[in-house]
Amino acid sequence: MTPVGAASRDPVFIEFGPRPEEETQLVRPGAREEYPPDVQTRLEADAASIVERYPDSRSALLPLLHLVQAEDGYITPAGIEFCATTLGLTGAEVAAVATFYSMYRREPTGEYYVGVCTNTLCAIMGGDAILAALEEHLDLAPGGTSEDGKITLDHIECNAACDYAPVVMVNWEFFDNQTPESASSLVDDLRSGEAVTPSRGETLCTFRQTARILAGFPDERPGAVEGGIAGAPTLAGLRVARELGMTAPDPSEVEAATTAEAPPPADNGRKGN
Repeated sequence: MTPVGAASRDPVFIEFGPRPEEETQLVRPGAREEYPPDVQTRLEADAASIVERYPDSRSALLPLLHLVQAEDGYITPAGIEFCATTLGLTGAEVAAVATFYSMYRREPTGEYYVGVCTNTLCAIMGGDAILAALEEHLDLAPGGTSEDGKITLDHIECNAACDYAPVVMVNWEFFDNQTPESASSLVDDLRSGEAVTPSRGETLCTFRQTARILAGFPDERPGAVEGGIAGAPTLAGLRVARELGMTAPDPSEVEAATTAEAPPPADNGRKGN
């Protein structure tokens, strides 16, 4: 028995690298290797409008990856090659970025990408139970997509909506305070073609349409770009601060106090000549 406070000598196994279920290859059977001439011409026109926004063309890589994801539904070898050729980069440079960010999909994705947050707060509030319920509720093919191609299910990392935990996201739109029952009803509505509106935002569009918006093209849904109002859970801290009469210090006073308390520079033993 290990004494209290003493370090255990039992080995701890820590596995690095991708999760076992995570797809890591961009080259797969059925993935586009190149675009037909008409698609290539259309993408080149869209890409030109994106690249011209940036003083350094390679800065356009992230929106260009969203552009090709809007075309294919995920990142394909054709998309990698298109971005590389457009920006004068190597395929390896583009693939390194595409595989770093989780918003770029490496496998075919359904019309609705459903992500269940399983980070700490959402998990203890029921996120793990929601994910398990959806996995059982949906008839998922390998890769996590339903047989009808409508839904792709995944667990996601924190999306900064902890005040509404547990949160489900569909095509990066928030559905707050979910339960296994409400989440199951949500995916049923999506699969049946019903118009679904998130907790914050306008009626959902498809995953590919969302990717095009993320590439920087206009979101034409009525009211989609209107300013929202923060909800009560988000403003709870502000409300408590006001009730207690708490205020932020004046920036100039903070700067003056910091300067006054700063220690003198170290001598380091150096003397003037």
